[in-house]
Amino acid sequence: MKEITLEAIVENIDRVTAFVDEQLEACGCSPRAQMQIDIAIDELFGNIAHYAYRPGVGPVTVRVEVKKEPLAVLITFIDNGIPFDPLAGEEPDITLSAEERKVGGLGIFLVKKSMDEIAYEYKDGQNILSIRKKL
Repeated sequence: MKEITLEAIVENIDRVTAFVDEQLEACGCSPRAQMQIDIAIDELFGNIAHYAYRPGVGPVTVRVEVKKEPLAVLITFIDNGIPFDPLAGEEPDITLSAEERKVGGLGIFLVKKSMDEIAYEYKDGQNILSIRKKL
């Protein structure tokens, strides 16, 4: 397992993505799976940066674990911000046009659809959000 801790600011999305990509490339991740994971990182870390510590800033730890059987990656985002379960929201109605749809929720919806598992818990004053993708 490898991890990085940095400030929850949008400017750090590239650093988190590069850190995770380094682990993915080391285990032979396909370009398609890597792209899906990178999009998930952008959405999830971006949400933490925008909302977790509003109006301030705080730390986020990102852990990457490569599982062997079957080959998969588990990425966990941990912050001490405002408790928030992004999975509890209503799923967007994707049959509606963009103009008719409510704002919000589409990014998490896409993460749910592109990852094999996504889980959230609030424990010991921390938001813990994990995504798992088979490689």
